[in-house]
Amino acid sequence: MSAHTEYPEALNLLARAFTRLPGIGERTAERLVFSLLDWTEEDLRQFGEHLSELKKNVHICENCGNWADSRQCAICRDSARDCKVICVVETAAQIMVIERSRCFHGHYHVLGGRVSPLDGVGPEDLNIEGLRQRLKENQVEELILATGADVEGEATAACLKDTLRNDGLRMTRIAFGVPVGGDISYADAATVAMAINSRHSAD
Repeated sequence: MSAHTEYPEALNLLARAFTRLPGIGERTAERLVFSLLDWTEEDLRQFGEHLSELKKNVHICENCGNWADSRQCAICRDSARDCKVICVVETAAQIMVIERSRCFHGHYHVLGGRVSPLDGVGPEDLNIEGLRQRLKENQVEELILATGADVEGEATAACLKDTLRNDGLRMTRIAFGVPVGGDISYADAATVAMAINSRHSAD
């Protein structure tokens, strides 16, 4: 909160905590704190419990890297999904963006980031080895590269093409709908559906 405004320290501490969230500035943090003051004691207690239990109850899927409430996520446990098609994304948050489009019915693989030499992130820092293992074990026929359309995303896609290329695997790249330099995390469902359905060969 503003340095010149003398709020109680408890409000200042909570507001500073909110500003650590993406997209939350000082004024928005203030509004959130003031809103919480209108909540009942019981609502605040439950909110606190949800926060404290978040890391305990949300795990990383041992298969694909998605968020899960058990060893595997709901998508990996779903026998109706097509395990021969894997869509590769940078982060777990992007999975739900694609799921909202309702156009993809295969499995996913989360890299856990993107190739970014300026940030010190190389291919060895991504979950590429786990993907390679899944390709061997599941006889995957198509790999959809759904990394971003910016420089780092394209570099990551190129790295995957070079590393995972083999004769029996079709690699495609999401196409129209995601603007150049765009991040699919912020795309709407219709845009993502267009990008998935219009995918092209990654070669």
